[in-house]
Amino acid sequence: MRRRVTRRLAGDEGAATAEYAVATMAAVGFAGLLIVILRGDEVRGILTDLVRNALSVG
Repeated sequence: MRRRVTRRLAGDEGAATAEYAVATMAAVGFAGLLIVILRGDEVRGILTDLVRNALSVG
């Protein structure tokens, strides 16, 4: 009985899948935060000015 429990606890099977799931959820959370930040008028104005300045000639 003890060996069976030890073998089950010692295995790493499924660990990579769990790590991918955690990383995916973190990326989704970060993307949601960026969407909330970028919807603000101040940030939109700053980005628009930045692009205009970068594209202006002279």
